[in-house]
Amino acid sequence: MVKQMEPDQTLVKMPSLRAVKSFVAAAKYQNFTRAAESLCVTQAAISRQIRELEFSLGVELFQRSGRTVSLTDAGTKFYDAAYLSFMNISQAAQRIQKVAPEKQELSICCTPAFTSFWLTPYLKDFFNQAPDVHISVISTSHLIHDHQSVSGANPDVYISKVYDPRDGYKSIPLFYDVIYPVCSPEYLAQHNDTNDVESLLEMDLLDLTPYGRDQVAEHVDWNVWLKSFGVNDSEERVEKYFSANDYCMLIQMATAGQGVCLGWHHLVDKLVAEGKLVRMTEQALTFTEKCHYLSYPEKFEGNPAFVQFRTWLMENLQRTLPDVSIATH
Repeated sequence: MVKQMEPDQTLVKMPSLRAVKSFVAAAKYQNFTRAAESLCVTQAAISRQIRELEFSLGVELFQRSGRTVSLTDAGTKFYDAAYLSFMNISQAAQRIQKVAPEKQELSICCTPAFTSFWLTPYLKDFFNQAPDVHISVISTSHLIHDHQSVSGANPDVYISKVYDPRDGYKSIPLFYDVIYPVCSPEYLAQHNDTNDVESLLEMDLLDLTPYGRDQVAEHVDWNVWLKSFGVNDSEERVEKYFSANDYCMLIQMATAGQGVCLGWHHLVDKLVAEGKLVRMTEQALTFTEKCHYLSYPEKFEGNPAFVQFRTWLMENLQRTLPDVSIATH
């Protein structure tokens, strides 16, 4: 049996807003007839509403003398509170009515890692620059560039490593991948500040697996990274080897001092600059031929919300990732 809610005493005991509205008008103009004209009702309606309000409050709000009225002490106190409340309600309604129709919407689809480590830290700057643009972010590891939807949604634009060749679509290159090992400062200190590739075999390696993720053809894990520098992972290595397909989880583990993670420069550069992570080696795997793209329908070329976002995105990529950014206006 569903338990019945107790009555909200504040709302139950509140006077009729219609009666309060009539009272505020009468108090403002000190005249029931003028109050009736201001609200486009009859003088009798004003008198009736005020009598009902006085009855519910148990006090007289006006002193009546012929056709003139004046506020009692109780009426003055009630008017001050009621008038201020009505002003707040009126101003809030005006703000809603003014702003809502002018809001422009733009939905952006990108990976959870890009959302967490690049987009989120800088998005406040976009909100300040474009307060009339409402951004909706769809974060998924399954980026689909066809006429299907992403998780039931239909994003306006994509940021991914997929070049979209469809008719009516454009893809702008943004930046390329640079990958190097990172760990917490504490973890590095515990391992004698080692900074050569071979020494990584003795570390706790946090590995990114391709399972359940798109773009596996361009997947880079520890085996790929180490072999690119002529180092083969040893089966005799006794240290822990942890793997997950969630890059955000691996970065959190690395910052917590639980091992070494491969860091994609565009995702970890800010964390390195803040001292939360450190770069372990000078060696880095660079893919200048593989880009991340901003893909969008050509019809969006003149869309004000998209133009603002595209300009902001490219300017901030050039500012925050000058070494890997290839974005141009």
